[in-house]
Amino acid sequence: MTNRYNFHEIEGKWQQYWDTANLYAEKEDTHLPRYYCLEMFPYPSGRLHMGHVRVYAIGDVIARFKRMEGYNVLHPMGWDAFGLPAENAAIQRNIHPHKWTWDNIDIMRRELKRLGLSYDWNREYSTCEPGYYKWTQWLFLLLYKHGLAYRKRAAVNWCPSCATVLANEQVVAGLCERCDAVVEKTDLEQWFFRITDYADRLLDGLDKLEGWPEKVKAMQANWIGRSEGTEIIFSIEGFDDKLPVFTTRPDTVFGVTYMVLAPEHPLVERLVTGQEYEHEIRAFLKEVLSQDEITRTSEETEKKGILTGRYAINPLNNERIPILIGNYVLGGYGTGAVMGVPAHDHRDFAFAKKYGLPIRTVVVPEGEAGAVSPSEAYVDDGILVNSGQFSGLGNQEAMQKITIHLETVGKGGPKVNYRLRDWLISRQRYWGTPIPIIYCEKCGAVPVPETDLPVLLPTDVEFRPTGRSPLVDYEEFVKVSCPKCNGPARRETDTMDTFIDSSWYFLRYADPYNDEQPFAKDKADAWMPVDQYVGGVEHAILHLMYSRFFQMVLADFGLVDTDIPFQNLLAQGMVLQDGAKMSKSKGNVVDPDRIVAQYGADTARLFILFAAPPEKDLEWSDEGVEGSYRFINRVWRLVMEYIDLIKDTPVSVSKDLGPKERELRRVVHSSVRKVTEDVANRFSFNTAISAIMEMVNGMYQYKDMPVAKQELGVVRECVELLLLVLAPFTPHVVEELWHQLGYSESIHSQPWPQYDEATTKAEEITIVVQVNGKVRDRIVVPAGSDAETVKEMVFARPRVQEYVDNRTIVNTIVVPGRLVNIVVR
Repeated sequence: MTNRYNFHEIEGKWQQYWDTANLYAEKEDTHLPRYYCLEMFPYPSGRLHMGHVRVYAIGDVIARFKRMEGYNVLHPMGWDAFGLPAENAAIQRNIHPHKWTWDNIDIMRRELKRLGLSYDWNREYSTCEPGYYKWTQWLFLLLYKHGLAYRKRAAVNWCPSCATVLANEQVVAGLCERCDAVVEKTDLEQWFFRITDYADRLLDGLDKLEGWPEKVKAMQANWIGRSEGTEIIFSIEGFDDKLPVFTTRPDTVFGVTYMVLAPEHPLVERLVTGQEYEHEIRAFLKEVLSQDEITRTSEETEKKGILTGRYAINPLNNERIPILIGNYVLGGYGTGAVMGVPAHDHRDFAFAKKYGLPIRTVVVPEGEAGAVSPSEAYVDDGILVNSGQFSGLGNQEAMQKITIHLETVGKGGPKVNYRLRDWLISRQRYWGTPIPIIYCEKCGAVPVPETDLPVLLPTDVEFRPTGRSPLVDYEEFVKVSCPKCNGPARRETDTMDTFIDSSWYFLRYADPYNDEQPFAKDKADAWMPVDQYVGGVEHAILHLMYSRFFQMVLADFGLVDTDIPFQNLLAQGMVLQDGAKMSKSKGNVVDPDRIVAQYGADTARLFILFAAPPEKDLEWSDEGVEGSYRFINRVWRLVMEYIDLIKDTPVSVSKDLGPKERELRRVVHSSVRKVTEDVANRFSFNTAISAIMEMVNGMYQYKDMPVAKQELGVVRECVELLLLVLAPFTPHVVEELWHQLGYSESIHSQPWPQYDEATTKAEEITIVVQVNGKVRDRIVVPAGSDAETVKEMVFARPRVQEYVDNRTIVNTIVVPGRLVNIVVR
């Protein structure tokens, strides 16, 4: 008998067995209920980190448990392979993104397999494969055909030194991450998806996501940012252009004393050209546009503005209002213009004080005689003053009447505004899915015919340290014939945002080798929506919302039945080291490969599942890893010491078991019940593992009896139950022990064990005895004893008599199955 679990030998052996047997492939058995378990697929960055181990271990327990429950489980894995890091590697390491990506995939695939994860590797694919991105391009054309993909000019980050557009991620504190040059804003033609057309459905659909964390749904609702208010159309003195603004406080329109435009507003260029202080204004614009939006809108950032010398006209009182440009107004939100009402908005009040702008009160508390010069902004409800025909009205009533009046005179009306902007999907990068559009001087923008897909991303390109996409200068890619007129044309050199690749990947798993369409509808409908999706809360907005958008679009076009991509979502917490998120820069990263090499994959899995509830952050602990390793070896020794005794002994439970056997079975069956409930209902893996540890403790207590007095048929039952409930957590060690018991089939093909409810009930229970709330004794009573019986047994105890003799008993409180409290005086 081997006293220590030799994971070096055993884990590789069973991984090979599972792979050869194709054990985890989806069975395509229509008679079994289906269950689709999916973890967010990884970016192939080179090595797994402990965050990967956590999310994949969680998903693997769910998948293994559901298989044992009798489900036909789809549990696939693939690679979110396009993206900027591969281009950075190409420049920094002089290695092509294609090679860097595929080398990393090979490394990470080996690491995943080494963890014993039960993936159906037959369905593996990478988003950078032409066989996948062909259909990403096809979906782009589908949206284009239905008016959901369009092109317009938009502001982008521009590095004058590198002479290239930068993604937001490449702008750090307003500087280019490559050369530290100040980043400017410039306008370029960009491709967008019209996600705003789905804003209401995305918002209302959150109510249907009952299996999603409320935190995630709240984050999406805030990002969509639906607000109901009023549009007010101001005119501009000396211009024919209109200046619409959105407000939720139309009752304050008579208190507008200035207007503020975003630096990106399309009218800014015309308004400032030829002005007396044009040079100063342009310097201000350059300064503001070098900052990212988060910095500009931060509470800590000083609110700055500059006068343009132009004036807007208030549509209700024809008052001239100075127009400023401000750093805190964003071109991408609302109309890119806000009306300043300093008497009734705290931010506007501070801004007006700073720049000496007028402050006019138009709402006062009910009962006050009239407007006074305010010392601070009044933002509560009240009565309108200085508001023309609306003076004297309550401000809530005035909101409605002013909105109706604006609509009547053609100067505005009711408006619903969204924080959500259309999805900018153009990337001036190389390593991504080419956008399937061709530009012809005669025909304009022409979609690539579906028969010509995929538009292949050339791999024989040369990277230069400037970071400029090599596609721009690759004539064999750029120069093409127009599909309409056959004249000279050029291909789009932008690639797609990689979030598009991950917005439909879960559908491709249902039909990964289909060459005729992205997926067959019947196969997608058979599996969708994903029953359980697992991933980090950092993806709460972009990936999860874009996936919902795509699913809704595909449902609208009849490609799928459901408009919900993920029925249930588990957002796991981070893995921390000394309270901080693990990162290479902090030097606190724990290498999963080192843990697996030192302790085995089962130990890595067990610790990461036991250390914290899955939705909470997990603090890394070397001592915790050691403890998990010791527990696995404890299980190993327990079973191996019994192997020769029970290998040929069938499970047998006689009716006249002794009290120790009955207690052993109670502990074991109670643990099976606890594990079943914790995994099935709550995904409380840490408490499930704790219950298994209690089971092992109970079995060790029984093992200490002389062998001759042990019921080996009961031992066999308990050993099998132990291995079966451990199977989803530590798949290697239980597979070895299962076969050591004499079985030839995999333990992972066995049904989940059933527990005997009657057996879980204790024959005797311990009752705590208190006197005036202090514990004075403990007593063992038959389970199910009524209150009077328990009282009789308690008062018969000599130790209890010491505390109640010669004292008046005021009350005796019996809490069934737990305690008795005697109140005396």
